[in-house]
Amino acid sequence: MDRDDPSSLPAAVAAARIAEGALSPVEVVDACLARIAARDGSVRAWAHVDEAGARATAREREAEARAGHRRGPLHGVPVAIKDIFHVAAMPTTCGAGPAFHIRPLDDATAVARLRAAGAIVLGKVHTTEFAYFEPAPTRNPWNVAHTPGGSSSGSAAAVGARMAPLALGTQTVGSVLRPAAYCGVIGFKGTHRLIPTEGVVPLAWSFDHVGIFARAVADVTLAAGVLAARALDAPAASAPRLALAPELLERATPEVAAAVREAAGRLARAGATVHEVKLPASFAALHAAGRIVLEVEAAAYHEDLYRAHAAEYRPRTRELIADGLARSAVAYVRAQRERLAFRAEVAPLLADHDALLSPTAASTAPEGLATGDPWFCAPWSFAGVPACSLPAAVSSAGLPHAVQLVAARGRDAALLAVAAWCERVLDFSGSPSI
Repeated sequence: MDRDDPSSLPAAVAAARIAEGALSPVEVVDACLARIAARDGSVRAWAHVDEAGARATAREREAEARAGHRRGPLHGVPVAIKDIFHVAAMPTTCGAGPAFHIRPLDDATAVARLRAAGAIVLGKVHTTEFAYFEPAPTRNPWNVAHTPGGSSSGSAAAVGARMAPLALGTQTVGSVLRPAAYCGVIGFKGTHRLIPTEGVVPLAWSFDHVGIFARAVADVTLAAGVLAARALDAPAASAPRLALAPELLERATPEVAAAVREAAGRLARAGATVHEVKLPASFAALHAAGRIVLEVEAAAYHEDLYRAHAAEYRPRTRELIADGLARSAVAYVRAQRERLAFRAEVAPLLADHDALLSPTAASTAPEGLATGDPWFCAPWSFAGVPACSLPAAVSSAGLPHAVQLVAARGRDAALLAVAAWCERVLDFSGSPSI
Protein backbone atom coordinates (compact mmCIF):
# COMPACT_ATOMS: atom_id res chain seq x y z
CA MET A 1 0.00 0.00 0.00
CA ASP A 2 1.38 3.41 -1.04
CA ARG A 3 0.60 5.72 1.87
CA ASP A 4 1.28 8.76 -0.33
CA ASP A 5 -1.44 7.69 -2.75
CA PRO A 6 -4.62 9.68 -1.91
CA SER A 7 -6.70 6.52 -2.45
CA SER A 8 -4.96 4.99 0.59
CA LEU A 9 -5.90 7.82 2.95
CA PRO A 10 -8.53 7.13 5.60
CA ALA A 11 -11.63 9.27 5.12
CA ALA A 12 -11.09 11.48 8.17
CA VAL A 13 -7.49 12.18 7.13
CA ALA A 14 -8.53 13.03 3.58
CA ALA A 15 -11.30 15.32 4.85
CA ALA A 16 -8.87 17.13 7.18
CA ARG A 17 -6.29 17.65 4.43
CA ILE A 18 -8.94 18.95 2.05
CA ALA A 19 -10.13 21.37 4.75
CA GLU A 20 -6.54 22.57 5.25
CA GLY A 21 -6.03 23.09 1.52
CA ALA A 22 -3.27 20.46 1.45
CA LEU A 23 -5.25 18.07 -0.76
CA SER A 24 -7.73 18.53 -3.56
CA PRO A 25 -10.97 16.56 -3.92
CA VAL A 26 -9.99 16.12 -7.57
CA GLU A 27 -6.77 14.38 -6.52
CA VAL A 28 -8.64 11.99 -4.25
CA VAL A 29 -11.31 11.14 -6.82
CA ASP A 30 -8.73 10.71 -9.57
CA ALA A 31 -6.70 8.37 -7.35
CA CYS A 32 -9.77 6.27 -6.49
CA LEU A 33 -10.86 6.06 -10.13
CA ALA A 34 -7.35 5.04 -11.14
CA ARG A 35 -7.36 2.31 -8.55
CA ILE A 36 -10.77 1.09 -9.73
CA ALA A 37 -9.46 0.97 -13.29
CA ALA A 38 -6.37 -0.95 -12.22
CA ARG A 39 -7.91 -3.39 -9.73
CA ASP A 40 -11.61 -3.90 -10.36
CA GLY A 41 -11.08 -6.31 -13.22
CA SER A 42 -9.97 -8.78 -10.53
CA VAL A 43 -12.10 -7.69 -7.56
CA ARG A 44 -15.33 -6.82 -9.41
CA ALA A 45 -16.67 -4.63 -6.63
CA TRP A 46 -18.44 -2.09 -8.84
CA ALA A 47 -21.84 -2.37 -10.50
CA HIS A 48 -21.77 1.20 -11.86
CA VAL A 49 -18.95 3.77 -11.77
CA ASP A 50 -20.08 7.35 -12.40
CA GLU A 51 -16.68 8.57 -13.54
CA ALA A 52 -17.91 11.72 -15.28
CA GLY A 53 -20.27 12.67 -12.47
CA ALA A 54 -17.69 12.05 -9.75
CA ARG A 55 -15.07 14.14 -11.54
CA ALA A 56 -17.52 16.99 -12.11
CA THR A 57 -18.58 16.97 -8.46
CA ALA A 58 -14.94 16.86 -7.36
CA ARG A 59 -14.21 19.99 -9.37
CA GLU A 60 -17.17 21.71 -7.69
CA ARG A 61 -16.00 20.68 -4.23
CA GLU A 62 -12.46 21.85 -5.07
CA ALA A 63 -13.74 25.28 -6.13
CA GLU A 64 -15.86 25.52 -2.99
CA ALA A 65 -12.92 24.58 -0.78
CA ARG A 66 -10.72 27.20 -2.43
CA ALA A 67 -13.44 29.78 -1.78
CA GLY A 68 -13.53 28.83 1.90
CA HIS A 69 -16.88 27.08 1.65
CA ARG A 70 -17.00 23.61 3.15
CA ARG A 71 -20.34 21.84 2.93
CA GLY A 72 -19.72 19.57 5.89
CA PRO A 73 -17.34 17.14 7.54
CA LEU A 74 -17.06 14.88 4.46
CA HIS A 75 -16.35 17.67 1.98
CA GLY A 76 -14.54 16.14 -1.00
CA VAL A 77 -14.48 12.55 0.33
CA PRO A 78 -15.47 9.82 -2.18
CA VAL A 79 -17.99 7.15 -1.17
CA ALA A 80 -19.30 3.91 -2.64
CA ILE A 81 -23.00 3.03 -2.34
CA LYS A 82 -24.44 -0.48 -2.10
CA ASP A 83 -26.77 -1.15 -5.00
CA ILE A 84 -29.95 -1.40 -2.97
CA PHE A 85 -29.80 2.32 -2.08
CA HIS A 86 -31.52 4.70 -4.46
CA VAL A 87 -29.12 7.21 -5.98
CA ALA A 88 -30.74 9.78 -8.25
CA ALA A 89 -30.08 9.15 -11.95
CA MET A 90 -28.25 5.86 -11.29
CA PRO A 91 -29.90 2.45 -11.69
CA THR A 92 -30.83 0.44 -8.60
CA THR A 93 -30.41 -3.18 -9.67
CA CYS A 94 -30.40 -4.96 -6.28
CA GLY A 95 -28.08 -7.53 -7.83
CA ALA A 96 -31.11 -8.91 -9.65
CA GLY A 97 -32.33 -9.32 -13.22
CA PRO A 98 -33.65 -6.54 -15.49
CA ALA A 99 -37.28 -7.06 -14.46
CA PHE A 100 -36.43 -5.66 -11.03
CA HIS A 101 -34.29 -2.66 -11.99
CA ILE A 102 -35.34 0.84 -10.92
CA ARG A 103 -34.03 4.25 -12.02
CA PRO A 104 -34.96 6.53 -9.10
CA LEU A 105 -35.43 10.26 -9.28
CA ASP A 106 -34.32 10.89 -5.69
CA ASP A 107 -31.55 9.84 -3.35
CA ALA A 108 -32.11 7.59 -0.35
CA THR A 109 -32.03 9.65 2.84
CA ALA A 110 -28.60 8.29 3.79
CA VAL A 111 -27.17 9.18 0.38
CA ALA A 112 -28.69 12.66 0.54
CA ARG A 113 -27.09 13.23 3.95
CA LEU A 114 -23.69 12.18 2.63
CA ARG A 115 -24.00 14.57 -0.30
CA ALA A 116 -25.14 17.41 1.97
CA ALA A 117 -21.99 16.85 4.05
CA GLY A 118 -19.85 17.27 0.91
CA ALA A 119 -19.22 13.62 0.01
CA ILE A 120 -18.76 12.59 -3.62
CA VAL A 121 -20.63 9.50 -4.85
CA LEU A 122 -18.29 7.41 -7.02
CA GLY A 123 -21.02 4.95 -8.00
CA LYS A 124 -22.81 1.77 -6.98
CA VAL A 125 -21.16 -1.40 -5.67
CA HIS A 126 -22.40 -4.95 -6.01
CA THR A 127 -24.84 -6.61 -3.65
CA THR A 128 -26.10 -10.15 -3.45
CA GLU A 129 -29.54 -10.52 -5.02
CA PHE A 130 -31.93 -8.39 -2.93
CA ALA A 131 -29.34 -8.41 -0.11
CA TYR A 132 -29.92 -12.10 0.54
CA PHE A 133 -27.68 -15.14 -0.15
CA GLU A 134 -27.34 -15.45 -3.94
CA PRO A 135 -23.77 -14.17 -4.38
CA ALA A 136 -22.52 -11.13 -6.23
CA PRO A 137 -19.59 -11.45 -8.66
CA THR A 138 -17.26 -9.67 -6.22
CA ARG A 139 -14.01 -11.26 -5.00
CA ASN A 140 -12.07 -10.78 -1.80
CA PRO A 141 -9.15 -8.34 -2.29
CA TRP A 142 -6.99 -10.38 0.11
CA ASN A 143 -7.33 -13.43 -2.12
CA VAL A 144 -9.62 -13.39 -5.13
CA ALA A 145 -10.26 -17.13 -4.78
CA HIS A 146 -12.21 -16.32 -1.59
CA THR A 147 -15.54 -14.65 -0.89
CA PRO A 148 -15.73 -11.03 0.29
CA GLY A 149 -18.87 -12.01 2.21
CA GLY A 150 -22.33 -10.63 1.66
CA SER A 151 -24.67 -9.13 1.15
CA SER A 152 -22.63 -5.90 1.10
CA SER A 153 -19.97 -7.62 -0.99
CA GLY A 154 -18.91 -4.69 -3.14
CA SER A 155 -18.93 -2.24 -0.25
CA ALA A 156 -16.45 -4.27 1.81
CA ALA A 157 -14.25 -5.15 -1.15
CA ALA A 158 -14.12 -1.57 -2.48
CA VAL A 159 -12.94 -0.24 0.87
CA GLY A 160 -10.58 -3.17 1.43
CA ALA A 161 -9.01 -2.72 -2.02
CA ARG A 162 -8.53 1.05 -1.46
CA MET A 163 -10.99 1.95 -4.23
CA ALA A 164 -13.00 4.16 -1.85
CA PRO A 165 -12.33 5.29 1.72
CA LEU A 166 -15.98 4.93 2.74
CA ALA A 167 -18.92 2.81 1.66
CA LEU A 168 -22.54 2.36 2.63
CA GLY A 169 -23.97 -1.10 3.14
CA THR A 170 -26.88 -2.71 4.90
CA GLN A 171 -27.21 -5.46 7.48
CA THR A 172 -30.36 -7.49 7.99
CA VAL A 173 -28.62 -10.54 9.46
CA GLY A 174 -24.84 -10.26 9.02
CA SER A 175 -24.33 -8.27 5.85
CA VAL A 176 -22.09 -5.45 7.10
CA LEU A 177 -19.97 -6.96 9.85
CA ARG A 178 -19.23 -10.31 8.19
CA PRO A 179 -17.95 -8.86 4.88
CA ALA A 180 -16.01 -6.25 6.84
CA ALA A 181 -14.35 -9.08 8.76
CA TYR A 182 -13.57 -11.06 5.62
CA CYS A 183 -12.09 -8.02 3.87
CA GLY A 184 -10.06 -6.68 6.79
CA VAL A 185 -11.90 -3.36 7.28
CA ILE A 186 -14.04 -1.70 9.92
CA GLY A 187 -17.76 -2.43 9.76
CA PHE A 188 -20.39 -0.70 11.91
CA LYS A 189 -24.13 -0.91 12.24
CA GLY A 190 -25.80 1.19 14.87
CA THR A 191 -28.92 0.75 16.94
CA HIS A 192 -31.83 -0.18 14.70
CA ARG A 193 -33.04 2.93 12.82
CA LEU A 194 -30.16 5.10 14.02
CA ILE A 195 -29.58 5.75 10.31
CA PRO A 196 -32.74 6.09 8.19
CA THR A 197 -33.55 3.31 5.72
CA GLU A 198 -35.89 5.40 3.54
CA GLY A 199 -34.95 4.92 -0.09
CA VAL A 200 -33.30 1.56 0.56
CA VAL A 201 -34.92 -1.55 -0.95
CA PRO A 202 -35.92 -3.58 2.13
CA LEU A 203 -35.25 -7.19 2.99
CA ALA A 204 -36.91 -7.32 6.45
CA TRP A 205 -38.02 -4.07 8.03
CA SER A 206 -37.66 -5.33 11.60
CA PHE A 207 -33.95 -6.03 11.05
CA ASP A 208 -32.70 -3.78 8.24
CA HIS A 209 -29.84 -1.50 9.34
CA VAL A 210 -27.79 0.94 7.29
CA GLY A 211 -24.11 0.29 7.96
CA ILE A 212 -20.73 1.83 7.24
CA PHE A 213 -17.44 0.44 5.93
CA ALA A 214 -14.16 2.27 6.46
CA ARG A 215 -10.51 1.72 7.23
CA ALA A 216 -10.46 3.41 10.65
CA VAL A 217 -12.92 3.80 13.52
CA ALA A 218 -12.51 7.58 13.30
CA ASP A 219 -13.86 7.44 9.75
CA VAL A 220 -16.88 5.42 10.86
CA THR A 221 -17.54 7.86 13.70
CA LEU A 222 -17.36 10.82 11.32
CA ALA A 223 -19.69 9.23 8.75
CA ALA A 224 -22.10 7.86 11.36
CA GLY A 225 -22.59 11.35 12.79
CA VAL A 226 -23.49 12.65 9.34
CA LEU A 227 -25.85 9.75 8.63
CA ALA A 228 -27.55 9.87 12.02
CA ALA A 229 -27.80 13.68 11.82
CA ARG A 230 -26.24 14.03 15.25
CA ALA A 231 -22.73 13.90 16.63
CA LEU A 232 -21.60 10.45 17.71
CA ASP A 233 -18.27 11.51 19.16
CA ALA A 234 -17.80 10.39 22.75
CA PRO A 235 -15.01 11.08 25.23
CA ALA A 236 -12.05 8.82 24.65
CA ALA A 237 -12.80 5.50 26.31
CA SER A 238 -10.80 4.39 29.28
CA ALA A 239 -9.92 0.70 29.50
CA PRO A 240 -13.30 -0.94 28.84
CA ARG A 241 -15.25 -3.62 30.67
CA LEU A 242 -15.69 -6.44 28.16
CA ALA A 243 -17.88 -9.53 28.28
CA LEU A 244 -16.83 -12.78 26.63
CA ALA A 245 -19.31 -15.64 26.19
CA PRO A 246 -17.44 -18.97 25.82
CA GLU A 247 -20.52 -20.56 24.20
CA LEU A 248 -20.02 -18.25 21.21
CA LEU A 249 -16.42 -19.37 20.75
CA GLU A 250 -17.54 -23.00 20.57
CA ARG A 251 -19.17 -22.45 17.17
CA ALA A 252 -16.06 -20.87 15.62
CA THR A 253 -13.17 -22.73 14.05
CA PRO A 254 -10.31 -23.42 16.47
CA GLU A 255 -8.16 -20.83 14.69
CA VAL A 256 -10.83 -18.12 14.99
CA ALA A 257 -11.54 -18.99 18.63
CA ALA A 258 -7.82 -18.79 19.37
CA ALA A 259 -7.55 -15.44 17.57
CA VAL A 260 -10.41 -14.00 19.64
CA ARG A 261 -8.84 -15.32 22.85
CA GLU A 262 -5.52 -13.78 21.79
CA ALA A 263 -7.20 -10.44 21.09
CA ALA A 264 -8.96 -10.59 24.47
CA GLY A 265 -5.61 -11.24 26.13
CA ARG A 266 -3.99 -8.28 24.42
CA LEU A 267 -6.87 -6.03 25.43
CA ALA A 268 -6.67 -7.29 29.02
CA ARG A 269 -2.92 -6.66 29.18
CA ALA A 270 -3.61 -3.10 28.04
CA GLY A 271 -6.01 -2.62 30.95
CA ALA A 272 -9.41 -3.91 29.83
CA THR A 273 -11.33 -6.19 32.15
CA VAL A 274 -12.71 -9.31 30.47
CA HIS A 275 -15.55 -11.15 32.23
CA GLU A 276 -16.82 -14.52 31.06
CA VAL A 277 -20.63 -14.46 30.81
CA LYS A 278 -23.51 -16.71 29.76
CA LEU A 279 -26.15 -15.59 27.29
CA PRO A 280 -29.81 -15.80 28.40
CA ALA A 281 -31.83 -18.95 27.78
CA SER A 282 -33.87 -17.15 25.10
CA PHE A 283 -30.75 -17.17 22.89
CA ALA A 284 -31.48 -20.84 22.04
CA ALA A 285 -34.62 -19.96 20.05
CA LEU A 286 -33.38 -16.71 18.54
CA HIS A 287 -31.93 -17.81 15.22
CA ALA A 288 -35.00 -19.85 14.27
CA ALA A 289 -37.31 -16.99 15.28
CA GLY A 290 -35.30 -14.49 13.30
CA ARG A 291 -35.47 -16.71 10.23
CA ILE A 292 -39.27 -16.73 10.35
CA VAL A 293 -39.47 -12.95 10.67
CA LEU A 294 -37.04 -12.59 7.77
CA GLU A 295 -39.05 -14.92 5.54
CA VAL A 296 -42.39 -13.26 6.22
CA GLU A 297 -41.20 -9.67 5.86
CA ALA A 298 -39.28 -10.45 2.66
CA ALA A 299 -42.40 -12.10 1.29
CA ALA A 300 -44.52 -9.10 2.24
CA TYR A 301 -42.29 -6.78 0.24
CA HIS A 302 -41.86 -9.07 -2.77
CA GLU A 303 -45.34 -10.61 -3.00
CA ASP A 304 -46.57 -8.75 -6.09
CA LEU A 305 -43.21 -8.92 -7.86
CA TYR A 306 -42.97 -12.62 -7.06
CA ARG A 307 -46.36 -13.39 -8.53
CA ALA A 308 -45.41 -11.59 -11.75
CA HIS A 309 -41.74 -12.63 -12.02
CA ALA A 310 -41.14 -15.71 -9.83
CA ALA A 311 -38.98 -17.43 -12.45
CA GLU A 312 -36.65 -14.41 -12.63
CA TYR A 313 -35.55 -14.68 -9.01
CA ARG A 314 -32.51 -16.82 -8.33
CA PRO A 315 -33.24 -20.08 -6.42
CA ARG A 316 -32.42 -19.12 -2.81
CA THR A 317 -34.26 -15.80 -3.07
CA ARG A 318 -37.25 -17.52 -4.62
CA GLU A 319 -37.22 -20.10 -1.82
CA LEU A 320 -37.08 -17.37 0.85
CA ILE A 321 -40.15 -15.62 -0.56
CA ALA A 322 -42.11 -18.83 -1.06
CA ASP A 323 -41.39 -19.92 2.50
CA GLY A 324 -42.53 -16.54 3.82
CA LEU A 325 -45.76 -16.67 1.85
CA ALA A 326 -46.47 -20.08 3.39
CA ARG A 327 -45.97 -18.94 7.00
CA SER A 328 -48.96 -18.24 9.21
CA ALA A 329 -49.60 -14.99 11.03
CA VAL A 330 -49.47 -16.94 14.30
CA ALA A 331 -45.96 -18.20 13.50
CA TYR A 332 -44.81 -14.68 12.66
CA VAL A 333 -46.18 -13.18 15.88
CA ARG A 334 -44.69 -15.99 17.96
CA ALA A 335 -41.30 -15.45 16.30
CA GLN A 336 -41.44 -11.72 16.97
CA ARG A 337 -42.23 -12.36 20.63
CA GLU A 338 -39.29 -14.77 20.91
CA ARG A 339 -36.79 -12.35 19.43
CA LEU A 340 -38.13 -9.47 21.57
CA ALA A 341 -37.78 -11.70 24.64
CA PHE A 342 -34.10 -12.16 23.82
CA ARG A 343 -33.68 -8.42 23.28
CA ALA A 344 -35.13 -7.75 26.74
CA GLU A 345 -33.22 -10.54 28.48
CA VAL A 346 -29.81 -9.70 27.00
CA ALA A 347 -30.17 -5.98 27.79
CA PRO A 348 -28.89 -6.19 31.42
CA LEU A 349 -25.80 -8.15 30.31
CA LEU A 350 -24.98 -5.52 27.71
CA ALA A 351 -25.76 -2.66 30.08
CA ASP A 352 -23.33 -4.07 32.66
CA HIS A 353 -20.42 -4.01 30.19
CA ASP A 354 -19.00 -1.55 27.70
CA ALA A 355 -19.09 -4.23 25.00
CA LEU A 356 -19.49 -7.94 24.40
CA LEU A 357 -16.47 -9.37 22.56
CA SER A 358 -16.98 -12.26 20.14
CA PRO A 359 -15.96 -13.59 16.74
CA THR A 360 -17.53 -11.73 13.84
CA ALA A 361 -17.64 -14.90 11.74
CA ALA A 362 -17.05 -18.59 12.30
CA SER A 363 -14.00 -18.66 10.03
CA THR A 364 -11.90 -16.44 7.85
CA ALA A 365 -13.28 -15.84 4.34
CA PRO A 366 -14.13 -19.21 2.74
CA GLU A 367 -13.09 -20.14 -0.77
CA GLY A 368 -15.59 -19.48 -3.53
CA LEU A 369 -18.35 -16.89 -3.70
CA ALA A 370 -20.83 -18.25 -1.12
CA THR A 371 -21.39 -15.36 1.27
CA GLY A 372 -20.52 -17.13 4.54
CA ASP A 373 -22.28 -17.87 7.81
CA PRO A 374 -23.99 -14.87 9.49
CA TRP A 375 -24.64 -16.74 12.76
CA PHE A 376 -22.40 -14.55 14.95
CA CYS A 377 -23.87 -11.28 13.65
CA ALA A 378 -27.53 -12.34 13.54
CA PRO A 379 -28.36 -12.00 17.26
CA TRP A 380 -27.42 -8.32 17.28
CA SER A 381 -29.35 -7.57 14.11
CA PHE A 382 -32.38 -9.35 15.56
CA ALA A 383 -32.03 -7.43 18.84
CA GLY A 384 -31.37 -4.13 17.06
CA VAL A 385 -28.30 -3.28 19.14
CA PRO A 386 -25.11 -1.58 17.86
CA ALA A 387 -22.18 -3.70 16.73
CA CYS A 388 -18.77 -3.12 15.19
CA SER A 389 -16.24 -5.44 13.55
CA LEU A 390 -12.50 -4.73 13.84
CA PRO A 391 -9.67 -6.50 12.01
CA ALA A 392 -7.39 -8.03 14.62
CA ALA A 393 -4.75 -10.23 12.97
CA VAL A 394 -3.82 -12.08 9.80
CA SER A 395 -4.36 -15.83 9.64
CA SER A 396 -1.81 -18.44 8.69
CA ALA A 397 -3.42 -18.46 5.22
CA GLY A 398 -2.98 -14.71 4.82
CA LEU A 399 -6.62 -13.74 5.44
CA PRO A 400 -7.83 -11.29 8.10
CA HIS A 401 -9.19 -12.31 11.48
CA ALA A 402 -11.69 -9.98 13.14
CA VAL A 403 -13.44 -9.42 16.44
CA GLN A 404 -16.97 -8.15 17.00
CA LEU A 405 -17.93 -5.64 19.69
CA VAL A 406 -21.59 -5.36 20.71
CA ALA A 407 -23.15 -2.76 23.02
CA ALA A 408 -26.50 -1.94 24.59
CA ARG A 409 -29.23 -0.22 22.57
CA GLY A 410 -28.61 3.49 22.14
CA ARG A 411 -24.93 3.31 23.15
CA ASP A 412 -23.68 3.92 19.64
CA ALA A 413 -21.24 6.70 20.49
CA ALA A 414 -19.89 4.81 23.49
CA LEU A 415 -19.40 1.67 21.38
CA LEU A 416 -17.43 3.63 18.80
CA ALA A 417 -15.23 5.05 21.57
CA VAL A 418 -14.58 1.51 22.87
CA ALA A 419 -13.87 0.36 19.31
CA ALA A 420 -11.33 3.16 18.89
CA TRP A 421 -9.61 2.08 22.14
CA CYS A 422 -9.49 -1.53 20.97
CA GLU A 423 -8.27 -0.46 17.52
CA ARG A 424 -5.29 1.31 19.10
CA VAL A 425 -4.40 -1.73 21.19
CA LEU A 426 -4.83 -4.31 18.42
CA ASP A 427 -2.90 -2.04 16.02
CA PHE A 428 -3.86 -3.97 12.89
CA SER A 429 -1.65 -3.02 9.95
CA GLY A 430 -2.32 -5.79 7.43
CA SER A 431 -3.03 -4.93 3.81
CA PRO A 432 -4.62 -6.98 1.02
CA SER A 433 -2.70 -8.40 -1.92
CA ILE A 434 -4.73 -6.49 -4.52
